[in-house]
Amino acid sequence: MKKLLGLTLALASIGFVAAPSEAKAAETNLSRAETAASYAAAPQWGRRRRLNRRVRVVNRTRLVRVGRRVYRETYQIRYLPNGRTQTRLIRRVRVR
Repeated sequence: MKKLLGLTLALASIGFVAAPSEAKAAETNLSRAETAASYAAAPQWGRRRRLNRRVRVVNRTRLVRVGRRVYRETYQIRYLPNGRTQTRLIRRVRVR
């Protein structure tokens, strides 16, 4: 009998504690929703930023030594919109 009474009181006290916290959480979510709506309604002049969605192509040269020989290699580097790069060897000319 004591166990049943103790369990009942414990569940009742949890119910009393949980109810105010749920109301407070709902109130907080409501205020967040209101602030989000006010931000959406306000014009965002400073946040306009245009992203360059084109492929950017750059040619680079470098000197490469293979044993006693020196080569000038010309590469084409493509910068893709998703952040990847593609590198392609265009020409290799012996310098010395």
